[in-house]
Amino acid sequence: MQDPALSRPGEDREFFRQGSRRIPLWACVLGGAGLLALLAIVLLLMGHPPWCECGYIKIWHGDVMSSENSQHIADWYIFTHVIHGFGLYWILWLIGARWSLELRFLLMLVIEVGWEIFENTDFVIDRYRDTMARGYYGDSVINAEFDVLACVVGFALAARLPVWATIALAVAIEAVLAYAIRDNFTLNIIMLIHPFEAIKQWQLGA
Repeated sequence: MQDPALSRPGEDREFFRQGSRRIPLWACVLGGAGLLALLAIVLLLMGHPPWCECGYIKIWHGDVMSSENSQHIADWYIFTHVIHGFGLYWILWLIGARWSLELRFLLMLVIEVGWEIFENTDFVIDRYRDTMARGYYGDSVINAEFDVLACVVGFALAARLPVWATIALAVAIEAVLAYAIRDNFTLNIIMLIHPFEAIKQWQLGA
C-alpha cells in the first residue's frame, strides 16, 4: 500500500492546499517575489541592463543572431526554461517526494534564479558567444525574469500532466527549437560543457 505522504509524479494536482505541514500561499508568493527581486538586483549589479538598450521593449524577438536576442521579454530560448521547469520538478520529486509541492516550488525558484545568475556571468556568456551566439552579451533583467516565469510554467505543467505528456512536450520543444534556430536545451548543455566543432559548424550553417 502506498504511503499517503508520498506524491506521485504528474499527480500534484493542487498547489497551495492548506494543511498543518504545508507552506501557506502568502509565504510562497512573498518568497517568489523576493527571489525575483534578488535576481533583478544581482543582474543590475553585474552590469546587465534592465531592458534592451535599443530603448524599447518587445514581447517577442525571434532573431537569435541579433544583438537584441535575450534583451526583450521573450525569444526562442524562453522555451528551454519551460524544460528547466520539467526537469526541476522531476529532480525535486525524486529527492523529496514527501516534501510538499509548495516547498519543491520554492526550491525550484531558488535553483532557477541561481542558474540565471550563473548563466549571466562572463564565463558562460563567453562560452555561448564562442558557439553560435555571436551577438550575445547576456540577458537583460526583464528577459531573465520572464525566463524564470517560464520555468514556473514548466514546473506547474509537470505537476499536472501525465508523465508521457511531459516527455512528449519536452521532445516536441527540443525538435522545434533544433529546426527553427539550430539550438535547444540539450545543445546548450553540451556546448557549455565542451564546445564540439561539428555542432558549432552545424549551428552556423557551415
